[in-house]
Amino acid sequence: MTHLEWPRRVAALAQFRVPDPHAPVLTATDDHHLRTVLRARPGEEIVVTNGAGSWSLCEVGDHALHRVTPVHCDGATPATTLYLAPLKGDRSEWVIAKATELGVSRIVPLISERVVVKFKGEVREKIVARWRRIAQEANGQCRRTYDVRVDEPVRVAEVPETVAICDFDGDANWHGVRATAVGPEGGWAPGEWSPRSRLSLGPTVLRAETAGVVAASLLAFGAGDWGFTVGTQPSG
Repeated sequence: MTHLEWPRRVAALAQFRVPDPHAPVLTATDDHHLRTVLRARPGEEIVVTNGAGSWSLCEVGDHALHRVTPVHCDGATPATTLYLAPLKGDRSEWVIAKATELGVSRIVPLISERVVVKFKGEVREKIVARWRRIAQEANGQCRRTYDVRVDEPVRVAEVPETVAICDFDGDANWHGVRATAVGPEGGWAPGEWSPRSRLSLGPTVLRAETAGVVAASLLAFGAGDWGFTVGTQPSG
């Protein structure tokens, strides 16, 4: 991708998921959204992607899409995982959207002792489906071309020992961190975790949903996804 193509992608009307960007065909639902909700006009451009890095720009036609660029493939970003305890109301959904925008590649619902959200049976299935839908919508909004993976829920005991947890007395060094866990509104229960690495989210007490977004930001930063550096002095 050239430096000129990114502004064109940003300026496109929307981004949609298709099976094959070489021959893009929208689902009936997406076509309705494009033409009725977004009121797309013939000639306007949209981005289509297969969710595995490949994408192209298309013009909206009267009855179909017309590809106007070659199919490109974005390089894969560092794999990062956020284990997130479900929160009350729509707070989890807000975190999912923001974590997707920030570049987290995998989100895992985490069942910890102090989770107060009912997370069983049909309710669990609906919540996970909702998280996946929100992640896909956020993916399109921020022009990511790799699908965000939302896994099935796991319990604390199932989280790999290599995953650091966010806690008040944690380490401030996020360099190279690829996975972390964030607790519910009441925090972690005493003794809930076996000894493992802990990471700090800063010097203030954060709401649970804010903690999730801060953790997602630090994951992206620590994994090098943003390409930022801090603490360097100007030469000369």
